[in-house]
Amino acid sequence: MTEALRTLETHITKSLSEKLISSKIEINELTIEVAPVDLLSTVIFLRDDESCCFEQLIDLCGVDYLAYGESEWDVDASSFSRGVKREFSFDDSELDEMDVEFEGKRFASVIHLLSIKHNHRIRLKTYCDDNEFPVVDSVTDIWNSANWFEREAFDLLGIMYSGHPDLRRILTDYGFSGHPFRKDFPLIGQVEMRYDEEQQRVVYEPVSIEPRVLVPRVIRDDLRFTAAKENKTKTEAEE
Repeated sequence: MTEALRTLETHITKSLSEKLISSKIEINELTIEVAPVDLLSTVIFLRDDESCCFEQLIDLCGVDYLAYGESEWDVDASSFSRGVKREFSFDDSELDEMDVEFEGKRFASVIHLLSIKHNHRIRLKTYCDDNEFPVVDSVTDIWNSANWFEREAFDLLGIMYSGHPDLRRILTDYGFSGHPFRKDFPLIGQVEMRYDEEQQRVVYEPVSIEPRVLVPRVIRDDLRFTAAKENKTKTEAEE
């Protein structure tokens, strides 16, 4: 498969030489990057070119690179520390005034394509030019399956898809404020909701829980299972 990917990468590189920003193969996966202005012409080429034939869009998502490469956990050789101080403050009074500086392009729209004919997969990445108002062209006219994916990326990350036929929230509430997958969005949210018996309706209130740093799940070898495996191996050897 790696040789097939290299052949595909060579063909795409030659065909999109002026539009291609980068291409690489890692873990048997081909990833290419183009500028937003070249997105539509690139996806049309990937769909229609005989050597590509990426007729199916299998996924589209947004990415926020605000805290890329950074971690909120102190990591040593065996565990993760809970004693970590968050760099960003998510106090409601400071949230609107929070100014997070970021060098480079913060948001990217990532498309995953499949060629059933050639059994190829490719990842196409496009970085939005404006961090304050990220915009990229919609590909719904190329692959209709992108419709709900683009709505999801808009809802959760605030990426605008120009030309989308019905760009509106799809997962959060109608009156939801902000985009919950952005790295500067508070983990506890901004409001909580409950049903008020007196008013007989759902009401929204400021969150009542304290912000906390989540600790990742760490999978360690369980000695019980290790011992059982060793005993089984020893018994089989004796038999």
